[in-house]
Amino acid sequence: MADSSSSGVTGLSILGRIKVWLCRCWAYAWVLVFPAVLVLLYHLRATLRFYENALSVTSFISTLTPKFYVALTGTSSLISGMILIFEWCYFKKYGTSFIEQVSVNHLRPLMGGIEPGASSEGVFSSTGENEFSRQNVSECKVWRNPLNLFRGAEYNRYTWVTGREPLTYYDMNLSAHDHQTFFTCDTDTLRPCDAVMQKAWRERSPQARIKAAYHALEAHSDCATAYILLAEEEATTISDAERLLQQALKAGESAYKKSQQQQHMTVQHEAQHRRDTNVMVYTKRRLAMCARKLGRIKESVKIMRDLMKEFPLLSMVNIHENLLEALLELQAYADAQALLAKYDDISLPKSATICYTAALLKARAVSERFSPEAASKRGLSTAEMNAVEAIHRAVEFNPHVPKYLLEMKSLVMPPEHILKRGDSEAVAYAFFHLQHWKRIDGALNLLHCTWEGTFRILPYPLEKGHLFYPYPGCTENTDRELLPTFHDVSVYPQKELPFFIHFTAGLCSFTAMLALLTHQFPELMGVFAKAFFMTLLAPFSILMDKIESVIPSAFWHQLTRM
Repeated sequence: MADSSSSGVTGLSILGRIKVWLCRCWAYAWVLVFPAVLVLLYHLRATLRFYENALSVTSFISTLTPKFYVALTGTSSLISGMILIFEWCYFKKYGTSFIEQVSVNHLRPLMGGIEPGASSEGVFSSTGENEFSRQNVSECKVWRNPLNLFRGAEYNRYTWVTGREPLTYYDMNLSAHDHQTFFTCDTDTLRPCDAVMQKAWRERSPQARIKAAYHALEAHSDCATAYILLAEEEATTISDAERLLQQALKAGESAYKKSQQQQHMTVQHEAQHRRDTNVMVYTKRRLAMCARKLGRIKESVKIMRDLMKEFPLLSMVNIHENLLEALLELQAYADAQALLAKYDDISLPKSATICYTAALLKARAVSERFSPEAASKRGLSTAEMNAVEAIHRAVEFNPHVPKYLLEMKSLVMPPEHILKRGDSEAVAYAFFHLQHWKRIDGALNLLHCTWEGTFRILPYPLEKGHLFYPYPGCTENTDRELLPTFHDVSVYPQKELPFFIHFTAGLCSFTAMLALLTHQFPELMGVFAKAFFMTLLAPFSILMDKIESVIPSAFWHQLTRM
């Protein structure tokens, strides 16, 4: 095995060396090509008829009418305009130039350049590159929104009022996959109600899912997942959703206690207990969110604290973000700071809620007395510097949030899933936390005065970060899948127009101007065109005269004859 692997690597290295040698030789190939072209032209001297063809081209140009120049410039303008429109549409959809992409991916390898995706260091990439790619993949992972709304009581009401769909098919498909993961297991076939619900979560139509939930309740009146589905999708008010979730909690607790006693018997019982645990956590969390929406905030905080104590290992579902938002609504800033101290750790994953809440709490200490004019004269105090650094840290993590907090961009309803550091996360955060920033005097003013300074620290955010990894380049396409089409997705960093769009725009404008001038002043533009072509042919005429003066006339006649 070792011999085969070493021989494979040796073969690859030999091929790589041959390719590098050919690429180096290609740069000097013109030394051989130029004499070959001269020899070819000499052998084709009778067929090509250089001198006669040059004279015929000159006479043909002198006989062209202005209509020809109008047609020529008009056609050139039309073709360049079509290329410009195609390039612009391709850039708006994919964020790159089609001509540039074809040049890099297809033409450059043929001309001896490095193939796309190939490493200049060899076959094996470095450890640092592997770590960066792994980090980039993890940051492009889609997460469930901790504060996602109820479909029936909130998303559907928005659709009834505006006629717009706030959720995309991609987002709802992810939710369907989550529900199948959370609320199903291998033992569902043993109970008729669970078997019905296993099929219900796979249904695409909301009406079919609701109908299946009622069938499951007919089979067993204590089916907790059926009550959860009805609370999420059929209930038209938060009160109705809370009532159904309480029934789900009652049914789920009995199933959880039973499976807890049997979890160590077999693997199937362990899977069933894991499913029942997910049902319990999900139901209690949604009940806490219902209490928060109905104004019973202290009750909501208590439910979430008890839930975090009862299930401490389920931190990946980010219940602490729900608790942070409720504590800010209670204006319990000391409790919020204590919770942040536990979760804003370097070893734990970050989120916009963590970073921007930390910035808000630090800004609260100085924002009321902050003045940019006074700060420019006396300098920033230690507390103000800490607040500004916290804002810069938050903006580096997610640069899309400030535009929503400062109401420079309009908000839409948050999706059920978010992409960390993306526009979807910014929408979800600002939707719930904008009111907390407005409640603290001067917090938005401090944010307005300082947030753009982050970009001076990060001149090349896609290449190098400051406090976090470089900003991932995959956020735009994923956010477009998560957010509705009527929302203008925020893009960071702003992409500059490719060179070929500028080039085709200039070419289209120039040829269109020539066509217009030729149509309006045909005789004058015809004179200019003839003079232009004569100027282009002047070096060729001078070259021919020099050749006639150097080469003997007999040899020249032999070269130019039939």
